[in-house]
Amino acid sequence: MVKDSLNVLTVVGSATPPGRLRRAVSEAGARAAQRDGVEVRLVDLADVRVAAADGRPADQLGDDTAAVLAAVERADAVVLATPVYRGSFTGVLKNLLDHVPVEALEGTPVGIVAMGATAHHFLGVERHLRDVLAFFGALVAPVPVYLTSADFADGAPVEAAAGDLDTLYAALAALARATDGLVLGGPRPLPKRPKPASAPAGG
Repeated sequence: MVKDSLNVLTVVGSATPPGRLRRAVSEAGARAAQRDGVEVRLVDLADVRVAAADGRPADQLGDDTAAVLAAVERADAVVLATPVYRGSFTGVLKNLLDHVPVEALEGTPVGIVAMGATAHHFLGVERHLRDVLAFFGALVAPVPVYLTSADFADGAPVEAAAGDLDTLYAALAALARATDGLVLGGPRPLPKRPKPASAPAGG
């Protein structure tokens, strides 16, 4: 049965105070809620405390880690939005993904939004995030959104940039509805595959 309402989570992967990237995805999420009939929640990693991923269970960390992970697990689709740091995505976003259980993103539609000062690193975030999302077996939207300073006027995204974000959110909603309840083909992510039996001694 196809869901009438979808839960879309936007994660802003920045450790700095909210800025243009958060405004861009927040406004796009609000438009998606009206246009596509989805429920959109935003988590800004600058506003929450997520512990270093050191192997401890999230419910033992005494901060916001467990709540953020619960939001990821509930989501029918996820948007990962990050500024470019050192030609890749941020450390705070990587730390969150190090906490996330494989099943939380397995088969989940995920869209990528990156923002850099110039267009020089426009593939860095996408390439590196796709590697990580392949570990989870996520369904990554084919084309990411890449924003630069030129895509903003007075702090707000210009029409073309807002349109690209709208297209991404609409594509994720469509993908989530199209795949809801389906058993997708292909192998499971490597971390979820059964471990091979040990070879007999002396074999």
